[in-house]
Amino acid sequence: MIKSELVSRLAERNPHLYQRDVEHIVNAVLDEITSALTRGDRVELRGFGAFSVKNRPARTGRNPRTGQKVAVTEKYVPFFKTGKEMRERLNDGVDLGD
Repeated sequence: MIKSELVSRLAERNPHLYQRDVEHIVNAVLDEITSALTRGDRVELRGFGAFSVKNRPARTGRNPRTGQKVAVTEKYVPFFKTGKEMRERLNDGVDLGD
């Protein structure tokens, strides 16, 4: 599902809200999560999961084409860990459309 599909579904389920308002709400939530991660904070949504930032230290990599060693700089990457309730729902026989 992409963001526009999420906005459409939420708007369908909440007919009392305009689609543009739903879009503003979704963008506000995602922007706040992004801002918190940028500050190094952890964002936990009970039953859904937790977003955090992990550090990947600098290392020496290898160019797969040439085999030459390449310096890979340190970076921070977003990390998501599912919540217990979500894991249970996914593993209790829910059809994932496979």
